[in-house]
Amino acid sequence: MVMITGGAYQGKKAFAEKAVGITENDIADGRICSFEEAANAVCITDYHELVRRLGDRCIDFTNELCLRNSSVVIIMDEIGCGIVPMEKSERIWRENAGRCGCIIAAHSETVVRMVCGIPTAIKGAIL
Repeated sequence: MVMITGGAYQGKKAFAEKAVGITENDIADGRICSFEEAANAVCITDYHELVRRLGDRCIDFTNELCLRNSSVVIIMDEIGCGIVPMEKSERIWRENAGRCGCIIAAHSETVVRMVCGIPTAIKGAIL
């Protein structure tokens, strides 16, 4: 499993395409894909948005995904920085995204953080 994280618009998807060989046909978009598509995908982008859609089921889904699809590439934005949202639902979403990110990182051989298009290995080696 490979996790690619970082702020919005930092080149995460382009890095996955170049370093891992991901194509558009391999990608399940976490904003709109079905949960079954995500569970079987080669690559999931916007995993933080999938977490939003899953709600309370996100932790169980993420644990199951890590066990069932150990070769998946997961791309998610870092959303826990900045101003704490006023809306409780937004705070819960951020916390859930962080918890799911921790689960994914623990199961990943490689974790890469992208900043300004520059990859930094947090765990493992740059691909």
